[in-house]
Amino acid sequence: MNKPPVHIPGDLKTTADVFASASYQCWLVGGAVRDGLLNRDSEDYDLATDAEPEDVVKLFRRTIPTGIKHGTITILVGSHQFETTTFRKDGDYSDGRRPDKVSYSKNILDDLARRDFTINAIAWDLINNKLLDPHQGREDLKKRIIKAIGIPGERLREDGLRSIRACRFASQLGFSIHPGTVKAISENLANIPFISAERVWDELKKIFASEKPSTALNLFLDTGLMHILLPELAECEGVTQKGKHVLDVFNHSIKTCDLAERNNLPLRAAALFHDIGKPAVKNRKDSGEITFYRHEIIGAEITERILYRYKASNADRNRITGLVRHHMFHYTAEWTDAAVRRFMAGVGLDILDDLIALRMADAAAISPVTSISTDNLEELMGRVKGILEAESALSIGSLKVNGKDIIAYLGLKPGPVLGNILKYLLDCVIEDPECNEHNRLLDMAAGWYETYG
Repeated sequence: MNKPPVHIPGDLKTTADVFASASYQCWLVGGAVRDGLLNRDSEDYDLATDAEPEDVVKLFRRTIPTGIKHGTITILVGSHQFETTTFRKDGDYSDGRRPDKVSYSKNILDDLARRDFTINAIAWDLINNKLLDPHQGREDLKKRIIKAIGIPGERLREDGLRSIRACRFASQLGFSIHPGTVKAISENLANIPFISAERVWDELKKIFASEKPSTALNLFLDTGLMHILLPELAECEGVTQKGKHVLDVFNHSIKTCDLAERNNLPLRAAALFHDIGKPAVKNRKDSGEITFYRHEIIGAEITERILYRYKASNADRNRITGLVRHHMFHYTAEWTDAAVRRFMAGVGLDILDDLIALRMADAAAISPVTSISTDNLEELMGRVKGILEAESALSIGSLKVNGKDIIAYLGLKPGPVLGNILKYLLDCVIEDPECNEHNRLLDMAAGWYETYG
């Protein structure tokens, strides 16, 4: 194969030429080669070379010592960044996360042999234009199989993250995992609890961004990973539901996740966790009816603990838990415009679109055989749009008066009374938007203060 499996930008060719001029090798490795052979777009260019880190730094004007301890330097050329690692042979992995000792090599075969899966151990020689595939990765790409290199158990014991990555690749690529590798995942779970929270969350985010997250999530459950990574979700398996629900809570949750918008991390995560509180609150009445009272509140608390555990950003944590907490609204056509405005104000405009999208995915995942109407949600979206176009006040900041105005008008001092007045005025304006006039609001504030102040 003399044609590169992926587009080679000019900056990458320039980088390879610099290595060649100093008599070093330069290979394109990892995801870019794999994705190119699958005709998938990739901008993730990782390089491998026999030049040691100190030599790489001398060769290039702009570099970043990304992981110099493990032989990795990031080269900056033009508009590109190329993560470049010296050929290496890893020592033992006593902590199940990273090698105790790294030995550099002059042979690309040594470097490819230490990688996780055959499909990730294919390399393209950027200097001599040839493909190297010592572990038959191309054959596994054709078979759409993820298979560990060598003895699967050894590969997975070296770094527990590889077990999670195997499941993630299955979701991303639509592949299956080789039976021997699946078996090895199930038999080598001891190092999973020692993986850093940040590395796990990075993998979960990639799973949420895949076309079908349920592929990885089902593999988590089948291999035992779920009971370690997300035991709260594992508890949802076998929890039957009521009404038109056909699936148990676990399968309904992963189906909802699949149906939520792909490139929206908070929505996808909220879709997965939206019913996670149900096992804790499930109750069966004397009549036989199953109830899940307040599962959204308990679910938001559980979700927040999960996101804290994996060190999700504050913004993601707040948005995801907010969606879970508010997902159990029951809109009907009988809602007045004021009721819709109160709903919008209570939920918050920042998550409103995602909240309705979550309910639509939730409804679509109720039954694989019966279509559940979402006409009421479509109607709600139309009414919300109309209220937004009318620029109705939905927050204290939207009132035509502010705290300083009221302090000056009533001679108040800042404090709880002022806050209560502003809340009262917002309630009035939500009920009747025509109240939102400066002088009228001041008079209403005076009336409240005279009665309750």
